[in-house]
Amino acid sequence: MQKESGNKLIANNKKAYYDYFIEDKYEAGLVLHGTEVKSLRMGKCSIKESYVQIINGEVYIINMNITPYEKGNIFNRDPLRPKKLLLHKQEINKLAGKTSQQGYTIVPLQVYISNGKMKIEIGVGKGKKNYDKRDSIAKKDQQREAQKEFKIRNLG
Repeated sequence: MQKESGNKLIANNKKAYYDYFIEDKYEAGLVLHGTEVKSLRMGKCSIKESYVQIINGEVYIINMNITPYEKGNIFNRDPLRPKKLLLHKQEINKLAGKTSQQGYTIVPLQVYISNGKMKIEIGVGKGKKNYDKRDSIAKKDQQREAQKEFKIRNLG
């Protein structure tokens, strides 16, 4: 899978768009150790159950699973350890202000390699209620039907 402008997509969190209204997106760097980078380059990463927290003015991603590198032996780290995200101070302050409001949370959207560096896209989102989720499913179904009709009309 390729992300636009030649970046290599490693992990994608489609469920985040289903569970949250994503309002703002930020690109952050990841602080990793050697074997974690090698494992990420092989595409062994999961951000489905992960979330982002601000602790003492620093941003961390919790529960991001990076599968241990096969040839890493003693150098492998805990796959679920909290990983620090690199953001500018003003971005961290914006995130802290948003999450202090009721119902807002920071969710990881995707992990990718950009110019040889590991990056993560995080989004500030407000949780959807069950009826909102049903609405978004209905809209997707309508779009799918409309596209199908459009194809049939243009081919025939």
